[in-house]
Amino acid sequence: MPGLLDNSTLLDLGDILIVAVLVYHFSLVLKKDAAVRLLIFLLLFFSCFYMAQLSGFSSTTWLLRTIFSSALIILAIIFQGDIRRAILSLGRRPVPANTQDETSETIEELVRAVGEMSKKRIGALIVIVRRLPIDHLVEVGTEIDAKVTSELLNSIFLPYSPIHDGAVIIHNGKLTKAGCLLPLSKNPDIAKSFGTRHRAALGLSELVDALVMVVSEETGNISLVHDGKIYYDLEQTEIRRMLRKSLDFMRLNTTVPAGEAVKP
Repeated sequence: MPGLLDNSTLLDLGDILIVAVLVYHFSLVLKKDAAVRLLIFLLLFFSCFYMAQLSGFSSTTWLLRTIFSSALIILAIIFQGDIRRAILSLGRRPVPANTQDETSETIEELVRAVGEMSKKRIGALIVIVRRLPIDHLVEVGTEIDAKVTSELLNSIFLPYSPIHDGAVIIHNGKLTKAGCLLPLSKNPDIAKSFGTRHRAALGLSELVDALVMVVSEETGNISLVHDGKIYYDLEQTEIRRMLRKSLDFMRLNTTVPAGEAVKP
């Protein structure tokens, strides 16, 4: 009859268990925000590497050493979206922000427009430029340069409008373009229920800090897309709150040239 497990076997089992736990927790870390992900990953990595060496866990030590030798490549893969966004922002001048009154007026017109289109099941794709310009990412488009009003937005997205399938661009309180094509997201985890509009909104938000509003033609649901995340089926009060929070933050954190002031 074989005897009880010896110390060597217990050490190997403990070694394998630690590797399994590391892989599991590493997958959870990847779901967090970039800065938190990086900090937790580095702390976890060096702590585990040090403990594995002290404990004599050869498999764990080998795994962590292998990861460390390829750390730059691994980090580039993990944070490819954040790196791509940082590269695209290089050399780009920030977009000037609206005053508080202009921002509030624009928000109310947007909320009214998407509410009306939602009731009528009219599909819409509205891009609100924040600090980073998006001209280098937008294709086609018809120049408009008009004040943002719910009436204008509704007329653009009517099904018989020649530019209703594209996105409209709102830049510094003005509707500047319509009928624009946006880069589609290549994220394989997007729900199959999301159509081209949601994929385009997500694709742009993965590259710049723009806010994108989507009205579903099939369901009438309203979504707000930002920073690679889709906030789906929102009520008008929630849309207004999210727009005000985001656009007011942009206004208050925009550098104002000397001699000028932002209205309180």
